[in-house]
Amino acid sequence: MNIGVYVRLAHHSETQLAEAFLQVSDHHRDEPDVEETCRLLSSWSKEKSNGIRPFIATYGEPRVNEPETLFSDLFQGPRTGGLALLRDLHDLWLLATEAMISWTVLLQASRALRDEDLEHLCTRHITQTDRQLAWLQTRTKQAAPQALVVA
Repeated sequence: MNIGVYVRLAHHSETQLAEAFLQVSDHHRDEPDVEETCRLLSSWSKEKSNGIRPFIATYGEPRVNEPETLFSDLFQGPRTGGLALLRDLHDLWLLATEAMISWTVLLQASRALRDEDLEHLCTRHITQTDRQLAWLQTRTKQAAPQALVVA
């Protein structure tokens, strides 16, 4: 059974997403909505990362490096200039999408295994990740004209 690969991907994707939200919050303190919302969304990702832990014991957690590599490729320190917020929001969206596909795959596996606890967890976490992605997309749409046209 290979479900442990996606248990690890979900766990590490959410851990890295939580850290990335905090970094963006710290880097963009001059944007009050970004600072506060990123801190909230970070707490959601920490909660999701902790929520999958009991399933590590059940399904294992084989070593995969993708989430760690994605995080280090995207977040290499604070950005400066007019595009900084837009690029950081874009990177957060990419990380959140990685988490979303991991939860989606795990949801399908939980149904195949008839693991109701994992299915319930995935359903709840997909809903939260949808909300994170919706905010990121909305905030990106708001930041894009300022960063790309006005600057």
